[in-house]
Amino acid sequence: METLTRTRKEPVDGNKIKIYSELVGRMLLANKLGVQYGGTRNLYKALGYKEQLIFDDFYARYVRQDIAKAVIDRPVKATWQGVLELVETNEPEDTEFEKAWKELNLKMSLKTLLARVDKLTGIGRYGVLLLGMDDVKKPDDFQKPLLADSNKKLVYLKPFGEKTAKIFDYEADTRNERYGKPLHYQVDVMDLATQKSESVKIHYTRVLHIIDDNLESEIYGTPRLEPIFNRLYDIEKLVGGDAEMFWRNARPGFKAKADPEYTITQEMKDDLLDQLDEYEHDLRRFLTTEGVDIESLSQPISDPSPHMETQLMCIASETGIPLRILTGSERGELASSEDRGEWLAYVQARRDEHAEPRIVRPLVDKFIALGILPKPSVNYSVKWADLFSISEKSRVEIGKSRANSLREYMTNPLAMEVIPPTVFMMKFLGFTTDEVELIMNIRDQEMEEEVALMAKIQKDLEPTPPPAAGAGNDKPRTKGETGTPKAKKTINPEGPKRRVRRPV
Repeated sequence: METLTRTRKEPVDGNKIKIYSELVGRMLLANKLGVQYGGTRNLYKALGYKEQLIFDDFYARYVRQDIAKAVIDRPVKATWQGVLELVETNEPEDTEFEKAWKELNLKMSLKTLLARVDKLTGIGRYGVLLLGMDDVKKPDDFQKPLLADSNKKLVYLKPFGEKTAKIFDYEADTRNERYGKPLHYQVDVMDLATQKSESVKIHYTRVLHIIDDNLESEIYGTPRLEPIFNRLYDIEKLVGGDAEMFWRNARPGFKAKADPEYTITQEMKDDLLDQLDEYEHDLRRFLTTEGVDIESLSQPISDPSPHMETQLMCIASETGIPLRILTGSERGELASSEDRGEWLAYVQARRDEHAEPRIVRPLVDKFIALGILPKPSVNYSVKWADLFSISEKSRVEIGKSRANSLREYMTNPLAMEVIPPTVFMMKFLGFTTDEVELIMNIRDQEMEEEVALMAKIQKDLEPTPPPAAGAGNDKPRTKGETGTPKAKKTINPEGPKRRVRRPV
């Protein structure tokens, strides 16, 4: 009774209860997977599927299986490709905020770190990004809250996955806005001096918690390999079985049929077995037999391609990655362009719905609150590299089509009466409003310059008027000159006139 009384007086650890209830819920769900006919059939057990999955299962697949790694890596690489900028204004000169971001991005290789934590987030249920500040002098300092202080400087950023950065406890105060969220993390770090791993308790203010594909929980997301884990099992069976089938049947087996009228001694049998053994290990390329007929067995090798394509289509349909992008194959220009458009739309949606709101902006806002980045004067925007930029070949083809359309438009005298030039450029040539305005301004400017040039040329070609009488004629006269200037002799352009003789 005494022990029971003490047990009742002990406080209830809500964090442990929450963890245990979650584990029990996952176990109950796993036990129901694949159960049919009231429990008499379990498909998961019959097909060899694992019922309960943990982080190690996903990480092992990511490390060892090619398709699993492609499912994680390809969306992440496409999402973070190109330049990542923060824009405060549209002015050509960078603001202090924009300069600080570029310097920090260059110094810390932020885009690479964000891509790494994105991969870790997809392998497990969450990922964290540890902010290493210069106020940490010993491991126990990680437990202190990180408050806004301009004197603190960022030293490093370190991404961790679910297994390395475990949630130690949760906020238990129901009046706190962070109720139910992580309060401390237990991170396993490597001690470089002893080469041993030690656990460090870290306050939540020093990390950025990142999740993806979550439903009810604000802490845990769905690992990207979990919905397709059975298909990854099936692919291993198909690829491994295909290789094993070829290995066993590429070289034919043999069947020895002895002549019933011929007597084979034990020595002859041993010699035949030695020859077959040497033939199997590439030491002999021919067989010498007597009284025995050697026949090769059939080689049952089938093509696994249709079965593989079925599994890959299931993976592509769940992940949203087009099949040809997932497998890296190209089958025709039209199909390739359609898949590329689908893929780019998927990547753009991933930027808008995951990378920016869950990784970039929370990190930038944290940097601003801690004084690592200066506070922008206006709301900043995230500028990604353009995914839909066209190639040089496509640019030339578009220019050629526009030139042909413009020529047809200009050669038709009634075209401008029906469709104004600005409408034609926007609707038929595909120019934006800013591009049309730029074209019209350049045209007007060139016309003004041309009119000014023509006026100058016309002025230069006009004849100079003769000087007025007596004006500017101060040159002294020489001997024989009279006061009246001698008239100029004009030349008839038709030539000298001939005297015509009249008949007598």
